[in-house]
Amino acid sequence: MKVAKFGGSSLATAEQVRKVCAIIRSDADRRLVVVSAPGARFSGDIKVTDLLIRLAEARLAGVSVQEGVDEIVGRYAAIAGACGAPAEVVNTIRRDLETRLAATYASEGYFMDAMKAAGEDNSARLVAECLRVCGVDARYVNPGDAGMVLSDEAGNARVLEKAYDRLESLRHSAGVTIFPGFFGYAESGHIVTFPRGGSDITGAILAAAVDADVYENFTDVDSVLAANPRIVRDPEAISTLSYREMRELAYAGFSVFHDEALEPVFRKRIPVNIRNTNNPAAPGTLVVGQREIEPGRPVVGIAAMKGFCSVYISKYLMNRQVGYGRRVLQVFEDEGISYEHAPSGIDDMSVILRESAFPPAIETRVVASLRRDLEADDVSVERGLALIMLVGEGMRHSIGITARAGAAFERARVNIEIINQGSSEVSMMFGVKDEDMDAAVRALYEEFFGA
Repeated sequence: MKVAKFGGSSLATAEQVRKVCAIIRSDADRRLVVVSAPGARFSGDIKVTDLLIRLAEARLAGVSVQEGVDEIVGRYAAIAGACGAPAEVVNTIRRDLETRLAATYASEGYFMDAMKAAGEDNSARLVAECLRVCGVDARYVNPGDAGMVLSDEAGNARVLEKAYDRLESLRHSAGVTIFPGFFGYAESGHIVTFPRGGSDITGAILAAAVDADVYENFTDVDSVLAANPRIVRDPEAISTLSYREMRELAYAGFSVFHDEALEPVFRKRIPVNIRNTNNPAAPGTLVVGQREIEPGRPVVGIAAMKGFCSVYISKYLMNRQVGYGRRVLQVFEDEGISYEHAPSGIDDMSVILRESAFPPAIETRVVASLRRDLEADDVSVERGLALIMLVGEGMRHSIGITARAGAAFERARVNIEIINQGSSEVSMMFGVKDEDMDAAVRALYEEFFGA
């Protein structure tokens, strides 16, 4: 049995939906299908999820929502009409949106989640109808009815263990089941969503629940590439990755797969096949528990993203004060901030954060607390940082990786602000100034992948 997930680009137009239907029909093992909301149809177009957020904001502001409803329904209607789906499915989608807008919610967060979830929910209804037009025995299933039970955290939900047992029954469903991604239900009955891009997570949960042979994640690229093609010209395609390598690359900006989606399949050792809806004949990239390391190729990929900052804390004899590091991190926890990395020395440490989670007001409170309550000798904040991840299972068995990376930075005349390596030795993190990121990535790629 295969679980297949199709992203927003695969469902943006009627032409794309017909490709999806053809892929599902081509393999009888694809019996559980997860769909995203329709994505952008062309450069500059707006994704349906963003239209739903705009619609929700209009309702909260007390302004007319009719035009927004018409625009969203129109996106689904265009697909339904071109695919020959019955007109009633479009009427159902309109009623669904109007019902969500008119309902009463316990909080604004629950309302926003209910509106965002409408994208995937109605996409699943529509795809099921399009498949039936093609003669496929397909049915839409509501995540609540199927047992997708999540934590009660609007916009940031996680699956509860009990969900796996409930979802297992989907393995025995007749025909093809179309399951909306991105959301589930809290035990309170509220609709709650995963973080943005969470349809990948839904697919992984279902694959684990039904013990699938493979989890196919269809997107708009033939395979995962060794570097961002917007930075590096014609980067190499990656045929096979380990779960740990994919996790590191996805975390640091590889957008083909949500970084949190690997946990369920990792636990069950279910392989993930990242494939292209527009070129289904391509084998794609396979993500597995262990892969064979190619001699002389310790690095499998280079990922990078901007938008980080560093909080530097210095305290003489820090290493002699039991619990000092825990107290530092407690300051951030009290503000509801999770940290990304925390490299340290004997008398100092840095806490790496996403800038979006550390606005000036919070920065002022944190710095004051570190100086007052922890009696730090020095506290400083550096913004405008990019993190670059050098990733590869082969790095554990190779000598001189740091030296080669340092030489590459030197040739590119890029100063390393931060360097950190996890104990697994699968990745090495470098912090550089935002403006130096592209040059650094190109230099590293030339060093580890150049002829």
